[in-house]
Amino acid sequence: MATFFGEVVVAPSRAGLDEEEEAREETPEDREIRREIEKKRYRRRGRLRLDIGIFFPQRSGGCAEEPLVCSRFIVAIGRNAAAFLSSFILDSVCWEVVGVVKLWNEWCRTSSTTNVLPTDSFCLFYRLISDPTVLLCQCSCYVAEDQQFQWLEKVFGSMQKKGLQVTILSTCPVADYKTQESTLTLASPFLKALKTKEFQEQVCCPLLEQPNIVRDLPAA
Repeated sequence: MATFFGEVVVAPSRAGLDEEEEAREETPEDREIRREIEKKRYRRRGRLRLDIGIFFPQRSGGCAEEPLVCSRFIVAIGRNAAAFLSSFILDSVCWEVVGVVKLWNEWCRTSSTTNVLPTDSFCLFYRLISDPTVLLCQCSCYVAEDQQFQWLEKVFGSMQKKGLQVTILSTCPVADYKTQESTLTLASPFLKALKTKEFQEQVCCPLLEQPNIVRDLPAA
């Protein structure tokens, strides 16, 4: 339970549910859809379940070996957040591309090339040249719901956790914002924040009010 509204908390896991309980909740239509999705992914990957891969071309073999030394990690999720980073932070020679997350699903298909190019199909890693411990990640492609845990496991498994400060940037339509005021009178765009109790620095904007929540990959 959160000690205050606006704190990021870990949601209860469904991993402990037994098979009988899951079977009761899943309808025949759900099972058919899941089977069709799995068949498409298996065909694409040659019967190998490799939906997500992370690569660092500057390392031997292009794969992560030792965890990256990282003090600050900024992740922009969605096209609008990624465009914000491109326009106001990455539009300089202070950053260099160091890695990429590739994935395949029904709405996003990356190529098999190992070249790191700024395309919509990639989640790109950037490193601050003056301070290599500061990393950015632009994730403008779609990450399916059943791929979110694997995406997080791959990305955060590639870097050290101790002393790491993570900032997530994401956007949502003003129409989804819940408030007693009319959304027509709101100054748009506006910025709200969520934070964990471990974050002790000054928050740069007001906290997100009840009953608004964050969903999908930013919430994960």
